[in-house]
Amino acid sequence: MSTFETKEQTSAGGVVYRRRGASFEVALISVGGERRWQLPKGLVGRGESPVEAALREVEEETGLACEVVTELERVEYWYFSKGAARRVRFHKFVHFYLMRYVSGDVSGHDDEVNEARWVSLEDAEGMLAFKGERKALGEAREMLAAGAGG
Repeated sequence: MSTFETKEQTSAGGVVYRRRGASFEVALISVGGERRWQLPKGLVGRGESPVEAALREVEEETGLACEVVTELERVEYWYFSKGAARRVRFHKFVHFYLMRYVSGDVSGHDDEVNEARWVSLEDAEGMLAFKGERKALGEAREMLAAGAGG
């Protein structure tokens, strides 16, 4: 039986929304060669809180400045590193926040991102590549429907 080194990893990001008429749009990003759609997120830096990391990562990856409305349920999963000489198993925790758009333009995203785009709340779930992110989006949709989005 083989054993793997296991490391814990923490990321943070957000479901960024804006109101468009009677409905909402959310910001999604496309990353990787396969142009996978996901929520903006990234690693929490040393000395940085998950909220600080979420705001920083969202701004870097989408070009949007936001404010946190509330915390969403934390996503947890396992994955193995790719391409390293020695495989490492990661136990990943992702803190997602419901975030209100304040300013900026999705064309201002960084080079890690192929494209950042505003998408209708209805279309976003079908675009997201990861189950945990679809769950966070669903929670955000319920909160917005209940009036959390103002």
